[in-house]
Amino acid sequence: MKLTFSPVRMDTALTASVQGDTITLNGETLDFGPLPEGAILPRDAINNPWIAGDVSRDAAGVLIVPLILPHGASAPPETCWPEPQSVSDGPVALPPYAMDITEDAQNDQD
Repeated sequence: MKLTFSPVRMDTALTASVQGDTITLNGETLDFGPLPEGAILPRDAINNPWIAGDVSRDAAGVLIVPLILPHGASAPPETCWPEPQSVSDGPVALPPYAMDITEDAQNDQD
């Protein structure tokens, strides 16, 4: 599965995990297993606020899922301009919601 991201400033963080063609977003599971190669599932057909666009499966069988990536006011660059991620089964390591302000302040003092 390949995840793409649309960063959005919001107060709610996101947790995600993957198992095969199933993704769980903040406790809600979505199964994209039935989507055949070359097909597109329109965003309007998916009842989940974390899906940012159409879900598709490319000719190689890779599921491509666009997600909203929430972030805080002090989000680091890797969150504001995230790269797509290829993920396998288990918890998804999303870019950080916000920078650790105390660590950043300490670095400024050094």
